[in-house]
Amino acid sequence: MTTYHPNRTRLLNMMTYISMGLVFLSSLMVFAYARPEALQGNAQKIFYIHLGTFFGSFVLFSVAVVGGIQFLRTRNNKWDILGLATIEVGLGFALVNIVTGSIWARPIWNTWWTWDPRLLTVTIMWLTYAAYMMLRSGIEDPERRRRFAAVYSILAFSSVILTVVIIRIRPDTIHPVAGGPSVTSPDASGDFNMSPRVVQTLMFSIFTYIVVSITVAWHRIRLENRAQYIQSRKVELLLNA
Repeated sequence: MTTYHPNRTRLLNMMTYISMGLVFLSSLMVFAYARPEALQGNAQKIFYIHLGTFFGSFVLFSVAVVGGIQFLRTRNNKWDILGLATIEVGLGFALVNIVTGSIWARPIWNTWWTWDPRLLTVTIMWLTYAAYMMLRSGIEDPERRRRFAAVYSILAFSSVILTVVIIRIRPDTIHPVAGGPSVTSPDASGDFNMSPRVVQTLMFSIFTYIVVSITVAWHRIRLENRAQYIQSRKVELLLNA
């Protein structure tokens, strides 16, 4: 069974409590500190979760690339577990991003969904990583599965890059740009006229969901280690029966 240094366990527990505190503080800032946006009103408040979960998934998918590269270099199973955990949790955060975006779109665009370039690419991104899970379940040989999954996790990141840049290069997108240069906002100010409180709340929300995503992925890694240990024990018992 995988053993962990007590300091690592204490750090994980600390990050868990910190994550809970950050979510509480972030919610407090969203509903009590940041005032409603001038044009969108209270509907804009869901954007804090929407953007925060996107950055959370972005960080996890980036870590999966590192895990894929490291596995191909070392063939160490811990990097495969890292890739699996980060992509699995990243899929959950990306799904929340899509759902909250749809909820925001209903009062602002008067529709739950439209095939805007940004919405199209984020859907492609989610399906690309969902296919990663299907790939893993479809290959029985463990070593071959890990090798294919590592290569796929590296290539799949191109869908994340496309999702990030599409709203900055396509003039026909109606999806707003919160910050940075775009076709409609070449001075990097974004499409929102945000007050300092809104900016502070947005940055804090992004930080919060990045910390939460890392913490959940860490728990998922430990769960996978335990699952693999149980599976190896089952095989050992069957062979000795």
